[in-house]
Amino acid sequence: MRRIVVVGASAAGLAAAETLRREGYDGTLTLVGDELHVPYDRPPLSKQVLSAEWPPDRVVLRAPTELDALEVQLRLGVAASGLDVADRTVCLADGSEVPYDGLIVATGVRPRRLPGEGAHVLRTLDDALTLRERIGPGQRLVVVGAGFLGAEAAAVAWRLGARVTLLEPARVPLAHAVGEEVGRVLSRAHLERGVDLRTGVTVTEVTEDGVRLADGEVVEADEVLVAVGSLPNVEWLAGSGLTVDDGIVCDEYCEAARDAYAAGDVARWHNPLFGMSMRIEHRTNAAEQGMAAARNLLNPGARKAFAPVPYFWSDQYETRIQAYGYLRGHEEVRVVEGELEEGRFVAAYRTGERLNGVLAVGMPPKVLRGWRQGVAVGAAWKDAVG
Repeated sequence: MRRIVVVGASAAGLAAAETLRREGYDGTLTLVGDELHVPYDRPPLSKQVLSAEWPPDRVVLRAPTELDALEVQLRLGVAASGLDVADRTVCLADGSEVPYDGLIVATGVRPRRLPGEGAHVLRTLDDALTLRERIGPGQRLVVVGAGFLGAEAAAVAWRLGARVTLLEPARVPLAHAVGEEVGRVLSRAHLERGVDLRTGVTVTEVTEDGVRLADGEVVEADEVLVAVGSLPNVEWLAGSGLTVDDGIVCDEYCEAARDAYAAGDVARWHNPLFGMSMRIEHRTNAAEQGMAAARNLLNPGARKAFAPVPYFWSDQYETRIQAYGYLRGHEEVRVVEGELEEGRFVAAYRTGERLNGVLAVGMPPKVLRGWRQGVAVGAAWKDAVG
C-alpha cells in the first residue's frame, strides 16, 4: 500500500494521518480538507473562542513544524466531490483526482439550517469569529436549540452581557438524551441567570427582525444563532459504492468497503461493546476512531474492533457536565451520588439490564472512574446501582 488518502482535515483525519506515520507507513499520504485552515480543535469554538478568552491560533492542533514532519500532502480549501471505490479515486471540487490504495473518510458533519437568511451557525473557526464580533453588552441574541452547543453559546453570550433568548421545541431540553429530571436541572442554570428560556416552541423561519414561531409570533433579535443539530457530510459519496444511512455505514472495524474506512462524526459503525450501530459526534471519539481506522487499514490481518466507551463534556456557566457511555434510548435514570437539587450529582442510565451510561454535573473527574469501568465491562444494572 503506497498511497493513502485521508478525506477530512479535522480531529479524526489528523489522528488518522499521525497514526499511519507512527505505525510505520512511509508511502504517499494525502490529507484533504474543505477549509483553508490547518487542522484545529472544535470544542473551544463555542466556549473559549466565542468568549474571546483564546486567540484563534490557540485552537490549532499542530504547529507547522509538526505537520511538516508528517510529510503529508495537504490539499486544503478544496472539498472532495466524488469517490469511485472500484477505481480507487477521490475526485476534488477543483477538478483534480487523487488515486489511492487505502482510504479513510473523516468528512464530519455540517449544521442544520432553518429557512430564511442571516442566521449564524457554529461549526467552524470562521463561524465562531463572526459571531464573536456580533455579540456584546445589550445585544439581543436568539439561540434556536437548547442542546449542548446552543446552551454553551447562550452561556457565553450571557457572560458577555448579551440579552439571550433560548428557544427549544422540546418540553424539556435534552430530555431525549439525558432524561427529563436531569434536563430540568440543566435548564435551571439558564433561568437562574435571567436567560429567557422558552420550551415547547417551534421556529419556522429566520426573519429580518429575528425568528418566526409556528404560532406566527416574531421573537425579535439583533443576531440569531441556529443550533438545531447537524447532518453528516455524505452527499459527495453518491454512486461511490459506499453504503450511506445517516452517516457512512461501517462494520466493527470501521471498514466501509475494501481498504476504505471511516472515522469521526460521519462514521456509523457497529460498536460491539453495546451491540448496536452508532454515530458519535464527540471530539474524543473522533480522535480515537481516527487512530483505530488507521491501524486497521494498515494491518488487515490483525484488525481490532473499535469498541469504545463514548465520552463527552460540556462547560456551561461555571459547571462542567461529563458523560460516559451511550445515554440515548435509556429506560431508566437513577441519581447515584449527590443531589439533583444541589446541581452536583452523578446519574446512572439503564438500557435493558445493564449499565449503559453515566453523567456527572459539577463533580470532579475521579468520581466517574469507577462508573466508567462499569460501563466498559457491561455491568449488570442491579450490581452497579444496588
